[in-house]
Amino acid sequence: MPILIILILLIVFGPQLWVKYILRKHQKHIESLDGTGSELAHHLVERFELSGVEVIKGAEGADYYDPQNKIVSLSPEVYEGKSLTAVAVAAHEVGHAIQFNKGEPVSRLRQKYLPTAHRIKQLGMMFLMASPFVGLVFRIPQMALLTIVIGVITMLVSVLMHAAVLPEEFDASFNKAMPILSEGYIKEEELPKVKQILRACALTYVAAALADILNLWRWMRFMR
Repeated sequence: MPILIILILLIVFGPQLWVKYILRKHQKHIESLDGTGSELAHHLVERFELSGVEVIKGAEGADYYDPQNKIVSLSPEVYEGKSLTAVAVAAHEVGHAIQFNKGEPVSRLRQKYLPTAHRIKQLGMMFLMASPFVGLVFRIPQMALLTIVIGVITMLVSVLMHAAVLPEEFDASFNKAMPILSEGYIKEEELPKVKQILRACALTYVAAALADILNLWRWMRFMR
């Protein structure tokens, strides 16, 4: 049983821990870089003529592209940073802006699947919150087991929905950011490290969705 628990924890938290490790590992300031993450993002917006796209400094960990408002949000360490992580993350997020600006089919995956993933997650959490009261009122046999099953299914469906967006994320990393950065923005010997960072960027959503399974464990403890 302890081995099974360890395996489950590795599956749930392993990807997120790996993503965080890779991004932090390459956050070291590099003076020889031509500019910060925000400076690169602004440059790429101009270079690819991304009309109406704005680059802003977001909150901690708020690295994303908002297609509705045409905003590239970069966290402070990326916006102001002069590191491999900063420039790679900035290029990845601008990669999303390029996808949407060109109307590429891959850009529709996020709009198709992420809202559904969020709704499923919200419905699942609402059920978990209400299940103790439903069990008391209707005296449903095996309510605890039913709650666990529904909770697990809800979280797994949410993870699968996030996984469906992976082609968009990998396109932003390896069909957009990597070729751009390989043009001389990064020294050739640093490109393998940048590839690692861009892979971590692509897996961020799935890693976060897997970590959300922790919420299920919290509610299981609450029900006891």
